[in-house]
Amino acid sequence: MISMAEPRRILLIKPSSLGDIVHAMPVVAAFKQRWPSAHLTWLVKRQWAEIVQRIEGVDAVWPVDPTLASWVGQALALRAQRFDLVVDLQGLLRSALVARITGCAQRVGFANGREGSPWLYSHQVAVPTTEMHAADRYLLIAKELGASVDAGPQFRFRLPSQDVTALRDLFRRKGIDLDAPWVAMNVSARWQTKRWPAASFAAVATQLAARGIGPLVVIGGPDEREASGLVRSLTACPVVDLTGETPIGLLPALLSKACVLITNDSGPMHVAAAVGRPVVSIFGPTSAVRTGPYGAGHTVLTHDLPCRPCFSRVCRNAVPMECLESITSEQVVAAVVAQQSCRMVSR
Repeated sequence: MISMAEPRRILLIKPSSLGDIVHAMPVVAAFKQRWPSAHLTWLVKRQWAEIVQRIEGVDAVWPVDPTLASWVGQALALRAQRFDLVVDLQGLLRSALVARITGCAQRVGFANGREGSPWLYSHQVAVPTTEMHAADRYLLIAKELGASVDAGPQFRFRLPSQDVTALRDLFRRKGIDLDAPWVAMNVSARWQTKRWPAASFAAVATQLAARGIGPLVVIGGPDEREASGLVRSLTACPVVDLTGETPIGLLPALLSKACVLITNDSGPMHVAAAVGRPVVSIFGPTSAVRTGPYGAGHTVLTHDLPCRPCFSRVCRNAVPMECLESITSEQVVAAVVAQQSCRMVSR
């Protein structure tokens, strides 16, 4: 265990991505339990700043832009904050350099960090195995710093009333009720190899509608409009498309109102799990053991092949995308129907 005086100011470095940010949330909860009076600042890429602002226990959000000049400039500015503890959960050279430039003597990161980052830490935390969930792995650092993690990862979002009000108004304009049962669907993902076919998502929507389950609401960011539009065009039933209409900061409140989320392996999947909503997720090249929806009550659908999980953005299998495309719409529909919360959606 790392021995140190009680820190007054803590810097947490975890700039991206959305799923990784959610996985890091329990570290904040553990630190706040260990040191209730400590002021915690989170360094994050600007595109995710609004969601970090809604994490309980975060006192200040420090946005950084994805340029070298921004990273260097923000690192120098952070030096004036005089942190007592800096924790780097990103584990890359640039994040470790930021930790070093702050001038903080207590700099903690993982011993298996990449790009030589461990050389810049004052304390390195070993990871016993790669086959553990990211949220549990991040908590290894909290445990090493003396925080209690016996209760497991604690995911705590603030859900401001103004967020719910904004969503209620948006849903009303779309002709549906935010507070009535509805099903969320996220059809995109950062990697092409994580994306279940649009026609399969459309088939799920059509089959759920035939069972009287709905309404179905497609969600996503502004750069995912094309993917959502393709699914909508292939669906033989009405679909509410909110893609690009909900800022990232509203995502926790939005998903907290859904009965279930149907999704690829994606950031929204982790947000839904964090706010206690059941997830039906489709996994191809990645591992649910490492980055699946955390907790009980979720369904992860996979098609096992000798090559998976390959963790690759390029499929090299003889049958392209076989691990994803072998999962059927009927399997997904059955998983949704089996969710207890969705039984109240049927009409």
